[in-house]
Amino acid sequence: MSGWSETWTWIDGTWHEGNPPMMGPRSHAAWLGSSVFDGARFFEGTTPDLDLHCERVNASAVALGLKPTMQAGQIIDLSKEGVTKFSADKQLYIKPMYWSESDGPGVIAADPDSTRFCLCLFDAPMAGKEAANSITLSAFRRPTMECMPVNAKAGCLYPNNARAMLEAKSRGFDNAVVCDMLGNVAELTSANVFLAKDGEVHTPVPNGTFLNGITRQRIIQLLRSAGYKVHERTLSFGEFLEADEIFSTGNYSKVAPVNRIETRSIEPGPIAAKARELYWEFAHA
Repeated sequence: MSGWSETWTWIDGTWHEGNPPMMGPRSHAAWLGSSVFDGARFFEGTTPDLDLHCERVNASAVALGLKPTMQAGQIIDLSKEGVTKFSADKQLYIKPMYWSESDGPGVIAADPDSTRFCLCLFDAPMAGKEAANSITLSAFRRPTMECMPVNAKAGCLYPNNARAMLEAKSRGFDNAVVCDMLGNVAELTSANVFLAKDGEVHTPVPNGTFLNGITRQRIIQLLRSAGYKVHERTLSFGEFLEADEIFSTGNYSKVAPVNRIETRSIEPGPIAAKARELYWEFAHA
């Protein structure tokens, strides 16, 4: 398939350029969704929190019933080796993955002993600091642990958020706010979400329905160290409608402000700008 950005993938001890075929129609992950992944970043010579991302992909594998085959340190080393295959000015997405190749007992369950690993790095330019997004409320909800493996960064979780994203885009928005099953705000489809009100920062408390993002945790730590009050609590969509600022955090864009929520325009503000500045300082420290 043409159209892929520059990509290098390590699998079974060898680097391959492009998008190599890795599984067939009988692979468990191909038809029953037993895959996990993580995403780190390389930009401006830095790989912030790469160790945490590599540790989390192993934890995700265990949560989905897979058997990690790589130590976090090995994934870190491979990631740094992969980075050297690109020019130094590239902004890369670093994606370690595990998946099940075979069925376990009863076909539905995966066989943990068939777990495979690959590491994929690809050119993925980051949004500039002036970029902002519009958001709307989605009718789709985040599942609970009883419904889906929300304690893992599992591939099978993303089609639900994709429904919300596609519906939002069909109505002229960039992203969507997704609530939990009780109707409280959980996240955006592709990032964690924050609001600022009267100089203080608020973000949904991790309640087992969405991923407590590594970039999310880092931004909370950096803002608190800079003297901001950051509250992790239950938030309604109405509070976002009345916010002074809204911004998102995630590995793909790191920190991105919101400039419209439903029909209300909202100016990107100083706290979002400070969060981005603090993150870049941390990344280069």
